Amino acid sequence: MDRQKGIDVMFDPKSIAVIGASATKGKLGNDVMRNLIDSGFGGRIYPVNPKAGEILGHQAYRAVNDIASDVDMAVIVIPAKYVLTVVKQCAEKEVKALVIITAGFKEIGHEGAEAEKEIAKVAEEHGMVMLGPNCLGIINTHAPYNASFSAGTPSKGTIAFASQSGALMTGILDWSLMERIGFSKFVSLGNKAQLDEADLIQAFGRDPDSTFVLLYIESVVDGRKFMDVCKKVVQKKPIFVIKSGVSQAGARAASSHTGSLAGSDTAYDTAFKQSGVSRATSMAELFDIANVFDDMHLPAGNQVAIITNAGGPGIITTDACEAHGLEIAELSQNTVELLREELPPAAAVYNPIDALGTAQPEDYALCTEAALRDEKVDSVLVLVTPQAMTKETETAQVIVESHKKYPDKPLLAVFMGGNSMVYPRIVLTDGGIPVFDFPERAVNALAELYQYVLNRDSVKDESIPKYKADTDRVKEIIQEVREDERRVLLGSEAHAIAECYGIPVAKIRLATSAEEATAKAEELGYPVVLKIASPDIVHKSDIGGIKVGLKTPREVEAAFLEIVENARKHMPKAIIYGVDVQEMAEEGKELIIGCSRDVQFGPLIMFGAGGIFVNYLKDIAFRLAPMTRSDASELMKETKIGTLLEGVRGEPPSDIVAIQDTILRISQLVTDFEEIVELDINPAFAYEKGKGVSAVDVKITIGGEK
Repeated sequence: MDRQKGIDVMFDPKSIAVIGASATKGKLGNDVMRNLIDSGFGGRIYPVNPKAGEILGHQAYRAVNDIASDVDMAVIVIPAKYVLTVVKQCAEKEVKALVIITAGFKEIGHEGAEAEKEIAKVAEEHGMVMLGPNCLGIINTHAPYNASFSAGTPSKGTIAFASQSGALMTGILDWSLMERIGFSKFVSLGNKAQLDEADLIQAFGRDPDSTFVLLYIESVVDGRKFMDVCKKVVQKKPIFVIKSGVSQAGARAASSHTGSLAGSDTAYDTAFKQSGVSRATSMAELFDIANVFDDMHLPAGNQVAIITNAGGPGIITTDACEAHGLEIAELSQNTVELLREELPPAAAVYNPIDALGTAQPEDYALCTEAALRDEKVDSVLVLVTPQAMTKETETAQVIVESHKKYPDKPLLAVFMGGNSMVYPRIVLTDGGIPVFDFPERAVNALAELYQYVLNRDSVKDESIPKYKADTDRVKEIIQEVREDERRVLLGSEAHAIAECYGIPVAKIRLATSAEEATAKAEELGYPVVLKIASPDIVHKSDIGGIKVGLKTPREVEAAFLEIVENARKHMPKAIIYGVDVQEMAEEGKELIIGCSRDVQFGPLIMFGAGGIFVNYLKDIAFRLAPMTRSDASELMKETKIGTLLEGVRGEPPSDIVAIQDTILRISQLVTDFEEIVELDINPAFAYEKGKGVSAVDVKITIGGEK
């Protein structure tokens, strides 16, 4: 069965078997049965228990095969050692979807992991989709059904939520009931033995009951699949993620600049950015944002109008807007004149609009509707503080009415206070208006609403450039390195691979003697650079392993001998293959372009300011390969050096197209050859427009056999 069709059955089953159902309170099988019954599920419920009989008013069966009718979904709540047998029985019964709540699989070690693989294999072979194991279950408030052991059922809403942590879900569920936040789907991913976060995101994207996708994840199963799915879904619905933990890539030692500068979470941040996903920093922020998206239209721009009855909160809100990339709208002349005529003389009629502490509900209605009508305003924030003359509930009611009249712009409310604001907040929530207790939370949520518009529009359906490349020669070089039982390529080998992909490099030749070095220098033409050729010496300049600007045979001969002596003195155990003789490239702006390979997402490309201070300046940005030209352009723009390359203070612009081409050629190289785990070009000299780029120092490290 197609996974998405299987998830459709899981979302809307006509019959559910609870395998491990129990009549005994306190057992998970009893909790699942009670939730299923209490949720108002309109389909058939089949409790399965070896003792049979009757459970909570429903006839029980000894095994799933004993049920005469079809079974769409089976919820399995039995000891782990029996699960495989039951899954095989479900396959024979042609059950379409499995929800395995049972724990005791890969989370407990190797034996459990092997059992989990076997269960997933049976499900896959027989066309069954499988959620879990080790999960809380699944809830669909629109079906409706609650096939979980949660302590309650969430309110009906439009938020689709999936979580890798079942315990987190129970806390969120309890909190959401208090905060009056509704969900369409509430899914526990568990161990993700088969269905993963990408499968659920894709299903949420097609789900007519869901308008907003929230995820809590600790890892991603398939990075490329995740990104591809998100890029499609985010065009229709916002995706917000909380990602905890760190990737495996960050746990290993890295020898390249790129590997060491890429933090443990860099690949996730980059993947989210490239696929239009927004990353929340906390659960509270996540649901603040969800609250705004529910019932709110998207803003056309970032121009905000602020209405308040107190100057201080208005200033705080203004500061918060500017900090989050929102601008305070310049109100139209008609709006200003209307406010000046209708409000008291002391009121501030520009933005923020301060209707004073004496503001009555009709004043708020006037200001709110004027701001919503104003073509220069994209969204409105209404602040209310409890003062002597404030009528909180009536003010909330007029704000709701204003929103009904002008529903096409986002309207957020901030009702600051305690007990006096409890009922007004209920009025606003029931009226479809997000309400917050402090301005900063409201502004952050509104900024994310606007950011989604930018994210959605930034994800372009753009082709990946393809350059001609001598892949056969690259394979030969890599094979030769492996036969030599090395992982780090010599400079001459790394430069040769770069040349195979059309990356402009400074020519380089390996010399094993002083005489050979002078001959190579004559061949390349003076001046030249000499570098120690050793896979064990990464930072050559630190040990006197580089000599530059050599102009005569005598200088080359002396430099060769000195470099080898320095290497043997400082690193006596290093294997020395000789000395690389390299043509001296004309100096330009120093760049670094590199790659490290992330476990989940693959090649992570880095671009930034290069040279010897790269680790200290850290003027860098990242993208995942394969990359589009837009990716390369945005990558460069995220760095300070990228701005300098455009040309500043009278300097001519650098060759931007050539730099982009170099980035894209590297992207293609590391995509084609998974063996390349690290690559650094540092420095690459960037020249004026039309004069190209020169890769001066190329380092490549390969992994084990494919």
